[in-house]
Amino acid sequence: MLSLQLPNHIRICDMRHMASRRSVCIKTLPLFAAFTVDAPHHLIAGVDEVGRGPLAGPVVTAAVILDPANIPEGLADSKTLDRDTRIRLYTEIMATSAVSIASSAPTAIERLNIRGATLDAMRRAVCALPVRPALALIDGRDIPPNLPCRAQAVIGGDGKIAAIAAASIIAKVTRDRLMARIASVFPGYGFERHVGYGTPEHQLALAKLGPTVHHRRCFAPIQALLKATAPSGEHNAVNHTDVRTGPRDTP
Repeated sequence: MLSLQLPNHIRICDMRHMASRRSVCIKTLPLFAAFTVDAPHHLIAGVDEVGRGPLAGPVVTAAVILDPANIPEGLADSKTLDRDTRIRLYTEIMATSAVSIASSAPTAIERLNIRGATLDAMRRAVCALPVRPALALIDGRDIPPNLPCRAQAVIGGDGKIAAIAAASIIAKVTRDRLMARIASVFPGYGFERHVGYGTPEHQLALAKLGPTVHHRRCFAPIQALLKATAPSGEHNAVNHTDVRTGPRDTP
């Protein structure tokens, strides 16, 4: 059994040297919109997710508190960046910021639905930050319940707010790496290329090999495939790979 250990929090830098409390206007690149909040600049967390749409794999979330004196250059929505740029920024964010990562596995997605599993992972990511934020800026329309701080949803926040953009990069690179490890256990599906999305390659592999334990049985294409192939069930069930985030993870 291969266990993919995903840390649920990582202390990256000493937060004590960060800027003092003040009302701030958070900006990313000059072309991005400004966002004004009444909160300590050094205690604002950006939160984002990657992996709501795929047919397989976990949904991964990240919470990031940037050091206002050391913001990596070129932060942007991870979807707009090429792989090399994402990896460079990932390395810089991890070296300069407070970062927390949490995921929800397919079993949690099946139990909570994708929205609930995503919000739960976001909550755990914020709660696991090494310092308690004064404000969490959440990408999208929804705010996770039971956060330890104030929160505001920001539609399109990964293209507007530096900390949310940073969180999107951390979540994206982390999930891509997890899917590459899953691909090493389940060859033939192309997880390292499509990272679980329903591409033609993935659809062909599913038709040939059947679903794995990493496929989301609550998603309609997988439900239809399972129904058509019953009672054979899942492919290679004995090779279950558990994706964890530590004690706060939802199994």
